[in-house]
Amino acid sequence: MNRRDAIRNVAILMGTALSASTLAALEGCTSGTKNYTLETPETKALLAEIAETIIPETSTPGAKAAKVEEFILVMVNDCYDEKAQKVFVEGLSKVNEESKKRFSGKDFMSITPEQRTELLTAVDQERIDYNKRKDKKKDDPAHYFQYMKELTLLGYFTSEPGCTKALRYVAVPGRFDGCVPYKKGDRAWA
Repeated sequence: MNRRDAIRNVAILMGTALSASTLAALEGCTSGTKNYTLETPETKALLAEIAETIIPETSTPGAKAAKVEEFILVMVNDCYDEKAQKVFVEGLSKVNEESKKRFSGKDFMSITPEQRTELLTAVDQERIDYNKRKDKKKDDPAHYFQYMKELTLLGYFTSEPGCTKALRYVAVPGRFDGCVPYKKGDRAWA
């Protein structure tokens, strides 16, 4: 099994489907265009905070500890086509616009962690509604938050902290045991 198949299988096990752009990125690089908007320190910091809001630090490391923002930048710049890059960059602006609308002119970086969670929960509901709409066409782009959420999960669960701390990890597994008892609260296997 190669890395692409493993990542696709992990996504399925996590109960999510990957968008066409993310699947295309796993197949190989399709873009030769770097989006330098994503390379600014402000954008990197915004991505880090969005990812940390999606996967916060708890008893396990969060998305910042796994440097998910760097993974996202590489994936979007090196593997997404121009159309998907544009949707992603515009989505970052939309997150800030929505934050300013909801929280008295404050951008995403200026609001509290609770407000960030509230905002991203609303944006995620918008994504769900966007995907369920009746007039959806085959060529419509994915919702920008679809990319953010997918890349955050993919980057986190394929990182060292995600694999070794958030999931149960055995560096050198022994024999295959197909029937392992599950106790409520057990972590998934890496």
